Amino acid sequence: MIRKVKPQIRAVGFDDGTFSFSSKIDREKTVLIGVVMKGSQEVVGVLSRWITIDGTDATQAIADAVLSSRFKDLRVILLKGITYAGFNVVDVGRLHHETGLPVIVVVRKKPDLTAMEEALRRHFPDAEERIELLRKAPPLVELIPEKLYIQAVGVEGGTAAEVVRVTTKTGLVPEPLRLAHMVASAVMTGESTRE
Repeated sequence: MIRKVKPQIRAVGFDDGTFSFSSKIDREKTVLIGVVMKGSQEVVGVLSRWITIDGTDATQAIADAVLSSRFKDLRVILLKGITYAGFNVVDVGRLHHETGLPVIVVVRKKPDLTAMEEALRRHFPDAEERIELLRKAPPLVELIPEKLYIQAVGVEGGTAAEVVRVTTKTGLVPEPLRLAHMVASAVMTGESTRE
């Protein structure tokens, strides 16, 4: 539980690496990187796991990375969206329950849930389970009109917005997520890409 958002709040932000269409077909893996920071200023460490493209292991991989890490002073998990490695959907409620940490999902574009559900029904035999995870996620809250949205579990909306503000250094995305994106893309392609 977050009582007060301190400037040096310990946060971990997760993002996944890029992958090709052929790796989707073969259900290969991509890297999942978690960057641990004090607020937006100091990188404390990096976590990594491999997750299956279009699989169902993202929730467990994130929970395992957090729980087995040496970073016992973490206060919040930041996610860059609710789907990783294609349609590997994170169960944010389960992630919060298993880790005991608040989870804040940060997205730049409002997702088209109808299009996502249609794609899932076309391509996945377990589409309804994945759709259920999407539907039970908390509602999107617009922080910056048409530019930044959040979903929060285990933390009140105003506090979640403050966490995002405190962990953001430049641009719109919290620094742990921005750096996780850079590291994950570098692992998969040999060079980081822009956020």
